[in-house]
Amino acid sequence: MGPVTPEELKYTEEHEWLATKAESTVRVGITDYAQQQLGDVVYVDLPEVGKTVTAGDPVGEVESTKSVSEIFAPVAGEVTAVNSALDGQPELINSDPYGEGWIIELSVADADALEGLMDASAYQELTEKA
Repeated sequence: MGPVTPEELKYTEEHEWLATKAESTVRVGITDYAQQQLGDVVYVDLPEVGKTVTAGDPVGEVESTKSVSEIFAPVAGEVTAVNSALDGQPELINSDPYGEGWIIELSVADADALEGLMDASAYQELTEKA
């Protein structure tokens, strides 16, 4: 079975997803495709809550048995929450990448920035080319 790509989310070329949680808050994680490519996740390095980020900034790392991948801020804003459950259970990224395996929440500086992200069909096309 291929990777799951929920229709309601936004996506980036770095294989991250965004879900709008409130008017200016988004939840960010890595996609099902990304966790399949990474393999078993063994450690997640999370940023500090309150950190201000620019789109494209590295904000953490996901370490798997195969490699280490940086997590990038998909949009500019401030880190308002991190998923501390990943400290003890990094494998949640593998088992539930769109749910319990979320990574950070951001307060978005400019809501228009979300318009430039990919929808599910555009993201699926990207992964099919890979």
